[in-house]
Amino acid sequence: MPSRTRSVVSGAALATAAALLSPAGAYAGPVPGPPAPGPEGGRWTAAPAPGGGTRPSARDRPYFYLEGAPGAVLKDRLSLTNPGGGAVTLRLRGGPTRAGGWISTAGREIRVPPRTRADVPFTVTVPGDATPGDHPAALVAEGGGRAATVPVHLRVTGPALAALSVEDVAVERRGSAAVIRYVLVNRGNTALRPRLAVDADGLFGPVLRRAARPLPGTLPPGRRMPLTEPWPDPPVLDSVDVRLTVTAAGGAHGTAETSCTAVPWGAAALPPAGLLTGAALWRIRRRRRAPEPRQEERAAPGPGPGARTGRQTTAHPAPAAASRAGTDT
Repeated sequence: MPSRTRSVVSGAALATAAALLSPAGAYAGPVPGPPAPGPEGGRWTAAPAPGGGTRPSARDRPYFYLEGAPGAVLKDRLSLTNPGGGAVTLRLRGGPTRAGGWISTAGREIRVPPRTRADVPFTVTVPGDATPGDHPAALVAEGGGRAATVPVHLRVTGPALAALSVEDVAVERRGSAAVIRYVLVNRGNTALRPRLAVDADGLFGPVLRRAARPLPGTLPPGRRMPLTEPWPDPPVLDSVDVRLTVTAAGGAHGTAETSCTAVPWGAAALPPAGLLTGAALWRIRRRRRAPEPRQEERAAPGPGPGARTGRQTTAHPAPAAASRAGTDT
């Protein structure tokens, strides 16, 4: 036969609970045992309320995670714990992003008696036109000369779109070094962790190759993030095409290019002959880049009378080994 446990509550505790069961809807319960200083040194704390009426601990969730469709009303509870010897009055609000405005707490001000925990209900009303994806927000508690922020990871269900672009690419010289400036833009509806690859080609070949690597941090939907890429050893005399390529999970991909010319101070006084030499070198490089004509194309005669002109397709002969194998069979 299951056992039943009876709790005995003193008159003072009942008075405390009655004071906190206000129209705001906050629920408070006495914290059992003597107050422990803990990592906050005996000061009040704010955290997601644990389940089952237990005390918050390091094993509990460190943030809120809520998920729903546009138009949904999501509910949870914020736990305010006051282990000190005096009452505190805490102000609650949502922030700091647009999604923080979707949060409504049961009360804007909550009085927490000493050695007491108050679990404050709150709701998140997702607008009907909210875009699917991640919408970061937070619950902020302020009082007693300090503030605590509890992250709210809100995800609106629906088709996810991963889209990323890189814009405003520019190269800025800084003495013998340079820096590449650019802006990443998350044009989708889900948070992204971008990866960046850098390529630069001068008149005489590649001058910079950096394989794709993760960038620090996460780029939220709709956010623009200005970034820089150091370039400690750029060429001192060259015309360079710089290309940035960014990728992220979900197929997000973006690329952008810019050009820069590195000319030492003395090169500005070059005579026209020097400029002609540079142009000749550029022409040689362009010629080397051009594909060599195939042997069949060089040997093929010109079109006879009545023949069609245009792009020709050359059939490559089968390897000799394959030909012999066919003969033996």
